[in-house]
Amino acid sequence: MLPWTDRTGRLSTLKLAVLILAVLPALYIAWRAGTGDLGIRPIKEALHETGTLAIRFLIASLAVTPLRHITGQTRLILVRRLLGLTALAYLMLHFGLYIVEQNYVLSKVWSEIVLRTYLTIGFVALLIMLVLGATSFDGAIRQLGAERWRQIHLSVHVAAVLGLVHHLIQARLDVTPALILLGIYLGLVLLRVAIKARIELGVPVLIAVGVVAALLTMGAEIAWYAGVRRVPAFLMLQAQLDFEAGIRPVWGVLGAGLALVVLRLSFRPQPKKRERAATSS
Repeated sequence: MLPWTDRTGRLSTLKLAVLILAVLPALYIAWRAGTGDLGIRPIKEALHETGTLAIRFLIASLAVTPLRHITGQTRLILVRRLLGLTALAYLMLHFGLYIVEQNYVLSKVWSEIVLRTYLTIGFVALLIMLVLGATSFDGAIRQLGAERWRQIHLSVHVAAVLGLVHHLIQARLDVTPALILLGIYLGLVLLRVAIKARIELGVPVLIAVGVVAALLTMGAEIAWYAGVRRVPAFLMLQAQLDFEAGIRPVWGVLGAGLALVVLRLSFRPQPKKRERAATSS
């Protein structure tokens, strides 16, 4: 099965669109490198860009199941593997650029990974993603068995958390984008818990999840600034409503939650076959 075809071998416009979206950022980074637009430290800039893209695509892959339940668009499942493999590809590129930055001295790369906690965290996330990528194909499911395969792939959440922590530590000057990604991930976890509990993802539930995820994000931001920069918590609480100083992560996460509400109202999931039969009789 090609990356742009479905299981029947037919062209999938959805998969093709996602594939194009997956490749475009890499082409843009390459174009910026070729034109000298990556600044005085192009490898460092490309390193940060690919790392951010890796975590974004990983979170996008985790969003597929909740979005499928919210919109009723079952064909979204077609792109989950593609999104996960794209995250792995950017993560490998990210690690490759780090080797380049260290002038290909593998002993130095290894010592840095061992000695620096944030690099250790990122490397463990890479190892997990490599295992998930190697077992992401249908043949692996048959060999491992569906239940064992599912248990292995639950470790994607470990990789996501480690990746988010690594990203947060790296974003020293402006942690807002990293915290927004963290908040979105927390919201997705809450949605997946609701799905597992067979709770319908209606508008009230989506609003509640958005608010809780936003509040958790605000708490994470306050804790970060209090622990890392020694900023008093009450000042950070005041800053949440100081829009002149910039939009805080809490509002970005809340906006993402409201976007899910709009999706829910825009898509009306088709009733199950049994429900349709009951209403038509």
